[in-house]
Amino acid sequence: MKDKHYSLKVAGFIAKRIAFSGKKNGDTAMHSSFSRFIIRLSTAATVISVAVMVITLAFANGFQETVTQKIFSFWGHIRVQEKQPDKTIISEESSIVSNPALVKRIAQHPEVESIHAFATRYAMIKTKEDIEGVLVKGFDSSYNFKYLQPFIKEGRAIHFPDSGYSREILLSSYTASRMKLKAGDSIIMYFIRKDETPRPRKVMIAGIYKTGIEEYDKLFAIGDIALIRRLNNWNEDEVGGYEIFLHDYTHIDAMTKELYNLDDFPDTWDTISARKISPNIFDWLQLQDKNRLVLIGIMLIVAIINLITCLIILVLERIKMVGILKALGASDWTVQKIFLWHTAIITIRGILFGLALGLGILFLQQSTGFIKLPEDAYYMDTAAVKIVWWQVGVVCAGTLLVCLLVLLIPTIVVKRVQPVKAIQFN
Repeated sequence: MKDKHYSLKVAGFIAKRIAFSGKKNGDTAMHSSFSRFIIRLSTAATVISVAVMVITLAFANGFQETVTQKIFSFWGHIRVQEKQPDKTIISEESSIVSNPALVKRIAQHPEVESIHAFATRYAMIKTKEDIEGVLVKGFDSSYNFKYLQPFIKEGRAIHFPDSGYSREILLSSYTASRMKLKAGDSIIMYFIRKDETPRPRKVMIAGIYKTGIEEYDKLFAIGDIALIRRLNNWNEDEVGGYEIFLHDYTHIDAMTKELYNLDDFPDTWDTISARKISPNIFDWLQLQDKNRLVLIGIMLIVAIINLITCLIILVLERIKMVGILKALGASDWTVQKIFLWHTAIITIRGILFGLALGLGILFLQQSTGFIKLPEDAYYMDTAAVKIVWWQVGVVCAGTLLVCLLVLLIPTIVVKRVQPVKAIQFN
């Protein structure tokens, strides 16, 4: 045991001497200069690889989190509405009669943050020059506008009166821009239903919102559910459905099934996960996971190849030293450990500098937002950052472990070295 510990200390001592002392004189000057260049190149490759992996994970996390939360903030995590097998999910709903006992039971579930009634109706917005179609989504005064507040770019949320209905709406920036409207303007909305004469209502634009998700911004306006009830000739207890917000969105699928299987849940009602409302976006987000893994794999391979090349050159450059150590009785494994220690020092140095570089860029992005994105393609105008520290730890530890395991392979060269020939090697 003592011999093994002594052997490890000797290997570490020699490795540090090789790593931290350069040869500047004599016949080895040119070789030393070349080896320093290779070491710096390998360190730089490791720095870049680790930095890219850390940045990739943080940007991918931030991108997925931001887009996902935008969808959930607009739709809730789960929708409850009448079963409509022949209709698209984003359309006017058939009314359902409110069930206060069931709503209260759902609201008291430990996984549920809040539940809100909603209804929608198609309308046309008309100005003197333009006309545009929208789907008005109505809420009541219990709705918590904290979910939509981050999207409001101009003006404010709508106000609900104590009686009657609010004559205010939130209009998307897309629609407002096309129709040259701004917060505070009054417009005429014509509410449309099949086989009915359009019913005009004068409303004021309380605010302008922008989610950055084009299919939402092109279609929706936000209003009062009381107005939609009146236009649809619904009773006070009729709604289009409910939006349910959860504390943890990762439990959506389980909660969707659990709510549907409640004993008093009506047979004609359905629970719909928000993932099914925009399946194309969530499929695209899942594709980003694959792209992320591919990029991380490429960066890891680049780092490993550079370190293997570095180690082989270091072994060949110090072939005389290997011969002398073997002649003095050093075992193959002791000599291998010297070079493994050496490359471990290079790897750790590269990981630390790479970590500093990657985190530096991420913190700079968080504070300045200097990396911009085309919003119509990525649903955001600035690259979002979310640093998950356990992922950063896995990148650093995984890089070190994988590199050291793979670097065992080129040290096999040491076993083939014959002391006599190695000492005479020039």
